[in-house]
Amino acid sequence: MELPPAQFPSRRAAAVAVAFLRYRRGGPGRALRLRELRRARTEDIKDVGHKYYLELELEDVLDKDSTVNCTAEVLYHLGNKNIAPDVQFTLEGELKSTEEADHVFYTRIRSLEKELVAENIPDSHGHVPPELEPLHLLAWVASGYLVWQNSTENTQLQLAQIKHVKQVRRSDEYLQFDYLVLLHEMVSQEIIPWEMTVLWHPRDGVRVTRESRQPGHTSG
Repeated sequence: MELPPAQFPSRRAAAVAVAFLRYRRGGPGRALRLRELRRARTEDIKDVGHKYYLELELEDVLDKDSTVNCTAEVLYHLGNKNIAPDVQFTLEGELKSTEEADHVFYTRIRSLEKELVAENIPDSHGHVPPELEPLHLLAWVASGYLVWQNSTENTQLQLAQIKHVKQVRRSDEYLQFDYLVLLHEMVSQEIIPWEMTVLWHPRDGVRVTRESRQPGHTSG
């Protein structure tokens, strides 16, 4: 069944697809977001769930002229809210290389004498200091994992703010950051604190190794 792209079910499924894709293909030098949802349709799969077929145009927040088309499928399982939606996607075309930017960020963090600590990104005016933008993008990419794992057919989650981030020294090659982020649930208007541990290496990309919803929330 065809769905109007502007309707909530279409936008919600698209948000999950883009979050998943951002987590799989993003990093401190690339973060993909939805430019346009071109088409959406849904199918009820008996005793399994609701499946959405989407045609998307994505852009890189660091280079809005760099766009890529994508087809995606999002399956919400019936009844069990503890199962993350199944997401599959196909990109049409190549994403711009971030090798140089990744190397610069990796080298800078590895060379710090003291572990990096920051909070309130962006600040109350929406400002992100340029030197913290890669950390902000890394959190946005990693939060795609949170959105994907914790979404249902009745929610739409997105990153609102990094409350706190701390670098953790490791004996291996990976960079580790422990984040406390705020997720905005667009339907209920809840602001939900969430902790996550993020590992990153230019060769292997982003990996969330631990995530935990925290008690307490405020209305948006």
